[in-house]
Amino acid sequence: MPVLDSPTPRSSWRLTVRAAFSAAHALRHYKGKCERLHGHNYNVEISVEGQSLTPDTGLLMDFGDLKSLLRSELAPLDHSFLNELPPFDQINPSSENLARHIWHGIAPKLPGGVKLTSVTVSETPEQSATYSED
Repeated sequence: MPVLDSPTPRSSWRLTVRAAFSAAHALRHYKGKCERLHGHNYNVEISVEGQSLTPDTGLLMDFGDLKSLLRSELAPLDHSFLNELPPFDQINPSSENLARHIWHGIAPKLPGGVKLTSVTVSETPEQSATYSED
């Protein structure tokens, strides 16, 4: 039986945190009711992964630090009209584009050994868009 603090050669850990924000948008060229101004209470979930824990705390990353990164990325979006904010003044503020935007804001800020694996943006409990990179 392996010792708990001795990971197997291919072991990894995944952490997931969630946060929410509210914003309005209008989908350009949509040809439906979502082309008109409307809003959502968005839910965002990010997951990170790594293969080693800190020796002193046994953590991949502090949940509080990960939540703080997510909240700081969402703060400029909260209670805004997304179509007026870069890059959404040029590209559609779809859930897909929001997920990619959040990814590119968070990924470079993660500590060494911790990799962003997915960003999921939900407009409603029934639908979401997930972005990831290899």
